[in-house]
Amino acid sequence: MKPNYAIELPEDFWIPIPLDTDNMTAFSPFLVPQDHLGSKGLFYAMSAFMFFLFVAGTSINMLTIACTVQYKKLRSHLNYILMNLSVANLLVSVVGSFTCFYCFAFRYMVMGPLACKVEGFTATLGGMVSLWSLAVVAFERWLVICKPLGSFSFRSSHAIAGCALTWVIGLAAALPPLFGWSRFIPEGLQCSCAPDWYTTDNKFNNESYVMFLFCFCFAVPFTTIVFCYSQLLLTLKMAAKAQAESVSTQKAEREVTRMVVIMVIGFLVCWMPYASFAMWVVNNRGQTFDLRLATIPSCFSKASTVYNPIIYILLNKQFRSCMMKMLGISGSDDEESTSSQSVTEISKVGPA
Repeated sequence: MKPNYAIELPEDFWIPIPLDTDNMTAFSPFLVPQDHLGSKGLFYAMSAFMFFLFVAGTSINMLTIACTVQYKKLRSHLNYILMNLSVANLLVSVVGSFTCFYCFAFRYMVMGPLACKVEGFTATLGGMVSLWSLAVVAFERWLVICKPLGSFSFRSSHAIAGCALTWVIGLAAALPPLFGWSRFIPEGLQCSCAPDWYTTDNKFNNESYVMFLFCFCFAVPFTTIVFCYSQLLLTLKMAAKAQAESVSTQKAEREVTRMVVIMVIGFLVCWMPYASFAMWVVNNRGQTFDLRLATIPSCFSKASTVYNPIIYILLNKQFRSCMMKMLGISGSDDEESTSSQSVTEISKVGPA
């Protein structure tokens, strides 16, 4: 006789999982493998992917932090923010990616409800800090290069304040589900946890929380990034036009344009799936959708722990040179001088 797995979870973790259009039941994601949602091969593939994110994300971000600590020349105000980004990525990688890797291997949230809350809180906190760090980086570059405040100098104290602000915002986003505004529940294939953005339980005010996240934790930083980088590009293009004979200025303009495009695309790849899917669910209550699709946003956001450092840090010539030296690989002095020259050229394009 087939066992009955229709077990109602504790109230703050209960979630209905539709097996087909005519049958609504609840298979506990904390007690049994969720094989009704996908094949074992799918779960094991996800486990392997999360293991890769755990190893790669942990290694790259730990290397970034160690490199910044070891080399004094990397401790600039901009690099404070990049190290803050690495700390947030490391938090998501060590706790979030590892928990997902372990649970996907068992095909359910084997660590239990408490671990679900811890993983959901940590991933949300680290994700929000990472997201807002990107906005602070964009704002800092706008201030330094475009000089909208004239002689205002962006100092280390301002960078530290910006880093602190990202953690305040991160806590503001991650704490509410622990106190009744939304909740942390298994999502997608039920092997990772996140704030509840796809159930219709009005008790937890999920819709208002989703709108809060969308507006304050996606729309505002995205608008900041687009505005700052668009102004930066306009400034560089005007400088390149005014200095058409300067090869270094033209090169700096092309390099920054490429980097801006990559940064904006990276931001959208990381957060657009979550934002668009959550808003679709909120605005189409009652519409059926494949719950497995909810795993996709989680994959993209956790993958940011790997590609964000590549975009913001490993593509930085000075950072890359120091990392090569720390790893015993001969770094190129030409790279560092070229990087310094580019920074000098870019810093000159703003208004005096």
